[in-house]
Amino acid sequence: MNIDIQARNFELTDALANHIQRRLDFALSPRYEQIQQIQVRLSDINGPRGGEDKCCHVRIVLPRLQDIVVEDTELDMYVAINRAIDRAGRSVSRRLSRQRVRNQR
Repeated sequence: MNIDIQARNFELTDALANHIQRRLDFALSPRYEQIQQIQVRLSDINGPRGGEDKCCHVRIVLPRLQDIVVEDTELDMYVAINRAIDRAGRSVSRRLSRQRVRNQR
């Protein structure tokens, strides 16, 4: 499995990268064997002007299934990361459960 983390319009700090890795481990580690790739894109839409503009875009590639794409925009980057990865984790579990049920039929 490949994890790709990128920041757009600002510098990716070690603290942010470590936070993302911890959140991914917590939300997705039981499913890592079934995931081909995870892409996390962070962006600051308004730049230094401020506002609710910190965006976390998560794309998870599953073999033989449609990709899961989740995006969250918040005032705080850490909150956006937490919410997006939590939603992505729930979506992965749901999609794989549905696939397992279909395969049993």
